[in-house]
Amino acid sequence: MRNSKLAIRLLLGLAIVAFAYFQKCSNTETNPYTGREQAIGMTPEQEIALGIQTAPEMAQQYGGLHPDENYQAMVDNVGNKLVQSSIAHETPYRYEFHLLRDPETVNAFALPGGQVFITYGLFKQLETEDQLAGVLGHEIGHVLGRHSAERVAETQFWQTVSTGAQVGADMGNVVAGIGQTTLLKNGRGDELESDDLGIKFMMKAGYNPEQMIQVMEVLKRAAGPNRVPEFQSTHPDPDNRIERIRESIEKYRKTL
Repeated sequence: MRNSKLAIRLLLGLAIVAFAYFQKCSNTETNPYTGREQAIGMTPEQEIALGIQTAPEMAQQYGGLHPDENYQAMVDNVGNKLVQSSIAHETPYRYEFHLLRDPETVNAFALPGGQVFITYGLFKQLETEDQLAGVLGHEIGHVLGRHSAERVAETQFWQTVSTGAQVGADMGNVVAGIGQTTLLKNGRGDELESDDLGIKFMMKAGYNPEQMIQVMEVLKRAAGPNRVPEFQSTHPDPDNRIERIRESIEKYRKTL
């Protein structure tokens, strides 16, 4: 009887895992803007709706929007210039750029569908419009690369696999750990892809791509001497990013 129950559990677990793989494969598509295959379970319209719905909450976490209209206009102008001069304007996404009030946190991020944020803590450390273009171009790259939607699909996949492992052989925690590691690795890939796209957008808009290297220097200074090692972070080390940025600059100088 015990062996029979164990066999049933194993079959159920395998069925759940098989369903997870089938669902992931059926949701795999080629990103028309990057050429990369991705497993995504959301439509662009759903991404836009999710980003718009989440934006007010995210802004509130950083003290709301910055009150200086001139600063916000600068962010809007640079962001819109990057969009209009690149393939980004051919996407269905609705790009909106927000300067957050938080004066201490050095950060910028993008929500699905085109909501882009930069904190005043980072904004005030940028010395040129080109550097601002580097930051915003990178975040536009996240939107166009559909990285958030890809991470959602990846998380759902590993949650389903973990459920199957728990049902089949009480291996859920092990599988969940593998899934987390995979997400961290993919996150670093997202950052490098966005750096590459950001350089392309900068150059298309007439900005100096070398200024993206200065943005990396700003991030290094903000992190300080005790910054988290690359393998423990979802972001590549700024020094490694600089090397890849130089490669992107040379590549696009030959092709654009």
